[in-house]
Amino acid sequence: MDRTASMKKEILAQYKSVRQFAMEMGIPYSTLVTALDRGIDGMAYSTVICMCDRLRINPIDFTPMDEDTNSSSRKMLQDKVMKRFLRLNKQGRERILEAMADMVQLEKYAEK
Repeated sequence: MDRTASMKKEILAQYKSVRQFAMEMGIPYSTLVTALDRGIDGMAYSTVICMCDRLRINPIDFTPMDEDTNSSSRKMLQDKVMKRFLRLNKQGRERILEAMADMVQLEKYAEK
């Protein structure tokens, strides 16, 4: 099954219709239908990533994101955090690192 068919199948499995998914994504229905008919390769990369995120599917191979694929999800989160961190100046970076050091000490925020 190709990526477009996988995405359409996942949309219909999770939502009542393609129209409902389009509304929740804030994408014009006609744009989404055209992309699903002609192939999502022509869609903006950021839109496809957002759609995959909403559907909880891996944007690389379009498989469901579950505990086994959690490393892929973590990598995407790490990349997102690092991009934002690197945009900070020295003072901002130091403040974030201090806050993180404090938070990891609290059981409430510790990864289980």
